[in-house]
Amino acid sequence: MTATRDKVLDKAEAAIRMRGYHAVSFRDLADELGIKSASVHYHFRQKEDLGLALVERYSKRFFDALEVEATKALTSKDKLRAFCAVYRHILVSSDRLCLCGMLGAEAAGIPVSLNDAVAAFFEANIDWLASAFGGDDTARTKATYTVGTLQGSMMLASSMKDVALFDHVLEALLA
Repeated sequence: MTATRDKVLDKAEAAIRMRGYHAVSFRDLADELGIKSASVHYHFRQKEDLGLALVERYSKRFFDALEVEATKALTSKDKLRAFCAVYRHILVSSDRLCLCGMLGAEAAGIPVSLNDAVAAFFEANIDWLASAFGGDDTARTKATYTVGTLQGSMMLASSMKDVALFDHVLEALLA
């Protein structure tokens, strides 16, 4: 990757996590970075390409962090604790929603390929947790519930500017 491409991705991720997919334009990104709009288009032909690159990068970072966090997790509860820790870090480090959570909220209005990438991110979250919970149908239901609860808690904590709300939900999930 080039430095300019990385800067565009960083700026776009922050902007989408704050304002949403449709509130971000190549021109705005270029202006914020002090470059020409053509420079953004050089790296990403269309906004959809930018969105796909963001989800791919975000997903890789998420699962890399989860792998590190879960290195010593032996029990299902330890694995759940590791999973929750990654979600909490995402919220606390930026005071913003999960990128895929924000894009998921806009699912009806984003390109199909981008929506599919977001769905794949959530599916991978659920698969990882379901495996941690034992892998059966009950584990998958519990995993789906957990991901939905964490995403909703991030939204509440972010909009109400109160991480303690998220922490209370974590306590309940881990109890």
